[in-house]
Amino acid sequence: MKQYIFKRLISGVIVLFGLSIFTFMLIHFIPGDPVRIMLGQRATVEQIEALREELGLNKPLVTQYLSYASGVVKGDLGTSLKTGRPVSTEIAERFPATAKMAVASLGVAVVVGIGMGVLAARWKDTFIDNFIMTLSTFGMALPGFWLGLLVILVFSVHLGWFPIAGGTGFMDIVLPAFTLGILMATSLSRLTRAGMVEVLSNDYIRTARAKGMSERLVLMRHAFRNVMIPIVAVIGLEFAGLLGGAVIVEQVFNWPGIGTLAIQAISSRDFPMIQGTTLFIGAIYVLVVIVIDGLYAILDPRIDYTVKREGV
Repeated sequence: MKQYIFKRLISGVIVLFGLSIFTFMLIHFIPGDPVRIMLGQRATVEQIEALREELGLNKPLVTQYLSYASGVVKGDLGTSLKTGRPVSTEIAERFPATAKMAVASLGVAVVVGIGMGVLAARWKDTFIDNFIMTLSTFGMALPGFWLGLLVILVFSVHLGWFPIAGGTGFMDIVLPAFTLGILMATSLSRLTRAGMVEVLSNDYIRTARAKGMSERLVLMRHAFRNVMIPIVAVIGLEFAGLLGGAVIVEQVFNWPGIGTLAIQAISSRDFPMIQGTTLFIGAIYVLVVIVIDGLYAILDPRIDYTVKREGV
């Protein structure tokens, strides 16, 4: 297990290395002069040369990357062109708000999604099953920004129960967490239902029922535990996406998280900030995938991570 996790960490470092090259080249992929794009068409030659010197764009490409990579290793992601502050500081200040919303959204998604999936599997091919699957299909087709605007219109504008946007308190987080949680719950309910239906047809489930075990214990102790691995994988990846910043929903609710920071950086052409947020989100995905792989062995002891040689 330790050897496997170590190998996953090495592969994660390689992925981050490739991602660092991509984020570094991001500024060079843009057609035209990136410095002129940052400053606008009215910039003087002196301003352009000064910014080029500040960003090190007048140096050879390899030298630029080595300087960028050494800074990343030290936690220096550059300086924001918009605020003049370190990119890492900006991200660190925004991350708690994103993490708070991610945890709240995940709670909604797990309770609603898994609950609906278990109910649909328990009452397979009945009205309850058809109704839940219809809701989940409809929910998967809903654009996130449309659902966000709808809940603002209903619960904030008409009913006045919650603030519209802009805060970070408990009441402010309800609507964005509900929006993201419902969007996640739709796919989670379908995955849970599919796995539960397959497991409930196995012989050991019929044996448990024949022994007089209650239906609740059959569903949760015997059936649900055996569909946890794909569910955990989906939950982990969804959670990584939330930690990376749910860009559209954060923008709709003006939530001061990583997603809003990335959108603001794009609109203001703040390339160091774009590079920093991209690399940060990639690092989150790599770490979450490694954690998920470790959880597999805990959820299912039958999983063996040892690598056996041929003939041994």
